[in-house]
Amino acid sequence: MKLPAFSDLIVFENDDFIVVNKPPFLSTLEDRSYNATNLLTLARQYHEDAQACHRLDKETSGCLAIAKNPEAYRHLSMQFENRQVQKIYHAVAWGSYDFDNLLVDRAIQPGLKGIAKLAYKGKSAQTYFTTLEKFGRHTLVECKPITGRMHQIRLHLAYLKASIVQDELYGGEPLFLSSLKRKFNLAKDTEEQPVIKRFALHSYQLGFTLLNGEPLLVTAEYPKDFEVLLKLLRKNG
Repeated sequence: MKLPAFSDLIVFENDDFIVVNKPPFLSTLEDRSYNATNLLTLARQYHEDAQACHRLDKETSGCLAIAKNPEAYRHLSMQFENRQVQKIYHAVAWGSYDFDNLLVDRAIQPGLKGIAKLAYKGKSAQTYFTTLEKFGRHTLVECKPITGRMHQIRLHLAYLKASIVQDELYGGEPLFLSSLKRKFNLAKDTEEQPVIKRFALHSYQLGFTLLNGEPLLVTAEYPKDFEVLLKLLRKNG
């Protein structure tokens, strides 16, 4: 992937924090890929003391907070620990649902090879779900995680039989344009590609308290692939 200029990702910055709109397919921290650039490396080229305060999955886009000094890092880390950070995600799920602040309270246990599962002996996990928009066989869902467990939103939506589009790890099938458009013709000798090439999950808003006690709420615009997916569903769903 072509690496973005870090400064182009910034949606908020002061003397203590940077909040970026993380693009999909860019890891927050170092991953297993040899020599792969990650967001923290880019952040430290911009500000040498940068420290990621939390993580987003590689495929997840949206709001990510970075501290510019140790005091800021501790300040926000305590808010995450005490569940005082407001996190809102948007996901496109398979199925037609009318969720109205529905709470899923199911424990999660991290497993091997980056896969988690629902398990009674796991760590407690709670997420609230609200339907934002319906498009026939798909639903745009607002997800408010209270805890921050591995793959929490993805697992809890799968539990509701509303797996995220393209999240094949947890039951979400790819979405093809041919399934939306009746008169769709694929060019000869070509293989149809999915509408979106990652699971459709975006960290839409992030809210926390700054060091001076002021509340901050940051919104991250949808990236192009998520925007295209919604436009196609609105038009053809």
